[in-house]
Amino acid sequence: MTIRHAGSRWVRADLRARRGQAVLTVLAVAGIVAALITAATLLEEGTNPWRSLFSQTDGAHVWIHTQEVPQAVRLREIDGVTQVAGPYRSAPVSVVQDGKKEPAALRALPAAAPEVAHPVVAEGRWLDQGQLDGVVVERSFARELGLRLGAPVTVTALSGARHTLYVRGIADTAEQGFYPEWTPGLAWVLPDLLDRIEPALGRSEYVTGLRLTDPEATQVVSQRVVVMLEDKLQRVYTWRQVRAAMELDNRLLGTLLALFGVVGLVAAALALANAAGGRVLGQLRDLATLKSMGFTRAQVAGLLVVEHGALGLVGVALGGVAGLAVIAVVLGPSAIAPAPVLLIVAGTALVVLAAVGLPAWRGGRTPPIPAAPSAPPRGHLSRLARLALLVRLPPALVLGARDAFTRRVPAFMTVFGLAVPMMMITIGLGVWSTLDNFQRNPAQVGQHAALHVRPGKLESASAERMAKADRGVATVYQGADVNALAPGQARSVRVRAIGNSAEPYPFPVVEGRMYAQPGEAVAGQGLLDLLRAKIGDRVRLTVGDSPLIVRIVGRTVEPDLDGEVLSVGLDSLAAKDTVPPEFYALVLKDGADAGEVRTRLLAVSGEGLDVQRVVNPAERLTVIRVLIVALIFVLSLIGLANLLTASALGLRDHALDLAVLKAMGLTPRQLMATLVTGTGLLVILGVLAGTAVGASVVTGLIDLQGHTSGVGAGIGRPPSATTLVLAVLVAVGAALAVALIPARRAARAQVPVTAR
Repeated sequence: MTIRHAGSRWVRADLRARRGQAVLTVLAVAGIVAALITAATLLEEGTNPWRSLFSQTDGAHVWIHTQEVPQAVRLREIDGVTQVAGPYRSAPVSVVQDGKKEPAALRALPAAAPEVAHPVVAEGRWLDQGQLDGVVVERSFARELGLRLGAPVTVTALSGARHTLYVRGIADTAEQGFYPEWTPGLAWVLPDLLDRIEPALGRSEYVTGLRLTDPEATQVVSQRVVVMLEDKLQRVYTWRQVRAAMELDNRLLGTLLALFGVVGLVAAALALANAAGGRVLGQLRDLATLKSMGFTRAQVAGLLVVEHGALGLVGVALGGVAGLAVIAVVLGPSAIAPAPVLLIVAGTALVVLAAVGLPAWRGGRTPPIPAAPSAPPRGHLSRLARLALLVRLPPALVLGARDAFTRRVPAFMTVFGLAVPMMMITIGLGVWSTLDNFQRNPAQVGQHAALHVRPGKLESASAERMAKADRGVATVYQGADVNALAPGQARSVRVRAIGNSAEPYPFPVVEGRMYAQPGEAVAGQGLLDLLRAKIGDRVRLTVGDSPLIVRIVGRTVEPDLDGEVLSVGLDSLAAKDTVPPEFYALVLKDGADAGEVRTRLLAVSGEGLDVQRVVNPAERLTVIRVLIVALIFVLSLIGLANLLTASALGLRDHALDLAVLKAMGLTPRQLMATLVTGTGLLVILGVLAGTAVGASVVTGLIDLQGHTSGVGAGIGRPPSATTLVLAVLVAVGAALAVALIPARRAARAQVPVTAR
């Protein structure tokens, strides 16, 4: 029999002897790899929609909205501008579909697609002079309205005139973000059709795109555009704003997955190292026999690396396949990026091999003595064992306390290997608690109002009167959203005006105070970062051609538009920007159902009002709950793998002790108590340490994510004390139940078998 054949037989026999632990190791590594691949794809997908669309459409870096037709020649002469898209005429309309009215902008584009910023048709065809009533709808807008190719679309101009168009195509664009996060919805028609729908030039605007040689020069170019166009300019936005709008919630989901994946990879590496180290200690006699048969150190170490590394590599392969399958189902095959996947697979494989490398090297140094001693190391009683003796605990518990720390380094590795998964489980419970708080207290994320009502077909006064008359409505706030040019940024930001300074809308202020008079405002973290402002500073914005000078007196939690929102009272805006109100924010009475109130308002108005329910951010993040459950399962597998290693090592170290104790008359139940106590103490220390660390950092981590994403700090909520206690009890109880299985088998074995 050759050495290679003997080694392969030994590896197969050892793996068959511990099938359960091998399967757990494979599943744990697979789960971590799948999480890392999904995280990397989601983080990449956070920017990829814009990146790929920008490349396909030859997009513009800066978009300009003006009241009059700008001179394209002058814009092209700006240093850094290579090409100009437009100017294109655009008119606001309302799309009536299934009883709902959605704001939209009809953009006039020629039948021949332009070279710069040309939409990419995903379904159907582009505009054609042979179908003058055809319209091409932006994909996310069409999905929201449920539009299909050939479907009729009714649009209502500002004059009230209705026109029926037919969907000729559905297209993607890098010009603006996805609907409804970015409004109004976008649709393209031929210039002749737009002239017929909205003949009044004063009711339209002109949109121009600038493509630059250097994308990083958008700030400088935008400032030059502001100076050149002066009062003709209505708003400016750049590719950075469009990219941020397309990220949606993928960034938060990807960040959470990455955190779980990276820490889980560390935990999985610890589990593999513990498993390999435990098997080396349990196989000293086998390894010595192999050495006596002629195996060299390198060959023995190689066998151990092959055996334990193979489990990890199989897990890497399965996790890679699972991660790719999840991405293909959720985001589509086109979202798969080969480079990050290969990097994760290769990196994880290296971590796996490094984790088993040190125990394998130690195994290769085993001396070729077949009768290698298997007795546990000698030493003094641990402090815990001394304390157990002092308080006169039963002998089984004293012996278990002694056994727990017989080998201090493996004991520490076991405790650490259990603490890391428990810490991440606690953090996951904190994220769950934060989402629950969003749902229970929507006012804390700026959603004190449950409904937004727009006048639609009715007059503003009639809409307000109907809203106030409903029995489920407690308060009605007049509101308007306007775009404003930020100073020094040459780009537009959102100004949200609801209520007035005397009776302000209850925005969730987490720093400073609420505004109390005209000229005061509160801002989201994203806007403070953009303007490099702090509470107490005065800022000057431009709304249309009117200056808006306000003093920021507080910071709010702002989940919309990456926190780049300024909130003021209506009395802080110029009169032309507030009359008539754009919408009404309805705060409902306690116990009132938003769906019932909406139904009543639509009925009493004869479907004339546009009543929309405010979407809670927690509803968009429901998938995170599924993610937390899946990752808790994977982390539990890692903890279980560590636990089985600790149990096996304890049985190996104290096999002779068990034989002696049986001969002295200890019952099987007392022996089980001894073994379970030794493992259980390590479990309790690891679980308590991980829970304590996780509970202490979870709020800070969530707030850090909120700060960097622009939402702002102050949103994190730790798990409740009851949740933490239940988590600890479940973790410890499950661990002890698992440790009881091998302990029971060993305690009931015959003395000669155990002694061997």
